Amino acid sequence: MKNFVADYGNAFHAASGWLLALIVALEAGLGALPWWLIILAVAGAAWHASRHFALPVILAGLLFLIGTLGLWDLAIQTLALMLVSVFFAVLIGLPSGIAIAASDIARRIVLPVLDAMQTLPSFVYLIPALMLFGLGKVPALFATVIYATPPLIRLVDLGLRTVDRQLVEMAADLGADKWRQLIDIKLPLALPSIMAGVNQTTMMALSMVVIASMIGARGLGEEVLLGIQRLDIGRGLAAGIAIVALAIVFDRITQAYGRVNRKDAPPGR
Repeated sequence: MKNFVADYGNAFHAASGWLLALIVALEAGLGALPWWLIILAVAGAAWHASRHFALPVILAGLLFLIGTLGLWDLAIQTLALMLVSVFFAVLIGLPSGIAIAASDIARRIVLPVLDAMQTLPSFVYLIPALMLFGLGKVPALFATVIYATPPLIRLVDLGLRTVDRQLVEMAADLGADKWRQLIDIKLPLALPSIMAGVNQTTMMALSMVVIASMIGARGLGEEVLLGIQRLDIGRGLAAGIAIVALAIVFDRITQAYGRVNRKDAPPGR
């Protein structure tokens, strides 16, 4: 591992700078927005997903609670890291799930790897992250993506494999190639499972917040860590409530989008 780091350290340093710039830019962009605009945007997304007024009001109240606890800026830091992590997890997980759904051989090879990734303690991912990128947000991003990607791959694979084969065969008879079958038939019908995968990935990314704070990720996890180190129950509890509030917001929105797509699915699904 030492020789690997020595040989490719410059490349990892360059990648680290690019990733850090992306996280910091997103963090700065979110921080520049008025708090009320972010709350309205989240409420709008909740209404669009659920078509009910109760969910947007509840989620807006949870975000407002984070602000009243004085943790808004730290929540923005956590949100930026989480969004970038989920973006890369989807970027990796979606094509990987499509690939193993299309090949039984690839599935038999990949599933044991996913089992190992989900079985290993999350602290284990911090070791290579630290060796490759040092302390800070980038190793936290690296560890979070590895930890949070497997459920998305599994659920994309599951969703595509449960698509009604008769519909796929009908599309093929009408002249649709495999690419059009994937885009027009398989992915839309598998969207509830894909959204469930995004939901699980988001929740697992948030669960890494406290662990990532141990290597300098900052955000709400750092407040929990400081509360533990100083035996400050109130400080740790307040940060924990803020993390739970963020988790509920993203969980309910992604679940609502999944339910919408289930209602739009053909009968029998």
